[in-house]
Amino acid sequence: MPPVSPELISPRSPRVAAARRLAKRNFRSKERLFLAEGPQAVREAAGHEATLVELFTTVEAAERYADIVAEARAAGARVHLADEQVIADISTTVTPQGLVGVCRFVDTPFEEILAARPRLVAVLAHVRDPGNAGTVLRCADAAGAEAVVLTDASVDLYNPKAVRASVGSLFHLPVAVGVPVERAVAGLQEAGVRILAADGAGDRDLDDELDKGSMGGPTAWVFGNEAWGLPEETRALADAVVRVPIHGKAESLNLATAAAVCLYASARAQRASGGCRSVTES
Repeated sequence: MPPVSPELISPRSPRVAAARRLAKRNFRSKERLFLAEGPQAVREAAGHEATLVELFTTVEAAERYADIVAEARAAGARVHLADEQVIADISTTVTPQGLVGVCRFVDTPFEEILAARPRLVAVLAHVRDPGNAGTVLRCADAAGAEAVVLTDASVDLYNPKAVRASVGSLFHLPVAVGVPVERAVAGLQEAGVRILAADGAGDRDLDDELDKGSMGGPTAWVFGNEAWGLPEETRALADAVVRVPIHGKAESLNLATAAAVCLYASARAQRASGGCRSVTES
């Protein structure tokens, strides 16, 4: 493989210092840049148009992931060879994998999501744990959702833990950030989307809703805080409050698991015979 760069970048380089600062939210917001760590995230970033700005890589990682480095260079990213200490300084993981990318923000304006007339949306209201946020985003991507909305009361989408937990799904579907929950719900309802609040104390049962055939239309699931769920004022905004049935002895489901169950239930109902494929086809 030809040299990625003529020499190792200095730990005192302004580029290294700038990348290191992106571990903090205020710097991310100011620069509209964030870190993507590991081969999967970097590969996805390189394949997402005009997103990957820089790539820091150890010599070993550049050899092991030569195809990813080549994709990064083809995407126009500056590639820097770095020793393991530089990677450790930039990385926010305990055991870095030798690749750290600097990426431009990829969030989508909420109005664009509405204009696309989505059929399945995950709304994260009051979700504070970045690992949970990233995992729900990954679940939404896997279930075929067309968008994710993070309200202004939820965690930063570009928190390094959220980015890692999304395992590249951050680059796969539109994500709106900082949307007040009232605006998110009202906008989706105006776009013809039914709002379902997921809550363990919901007065409707997910199994019953599926049996009734009421899940085939455009749907947005609203997911709440990991510890205390959704506040009453948020539940009141929804068209229905739905609980995932517990058939065994488990006390409850964690947020990401419940989100996966709900999103896949809607995706299955929408694909079933007679299920809604688009709000514009009615």
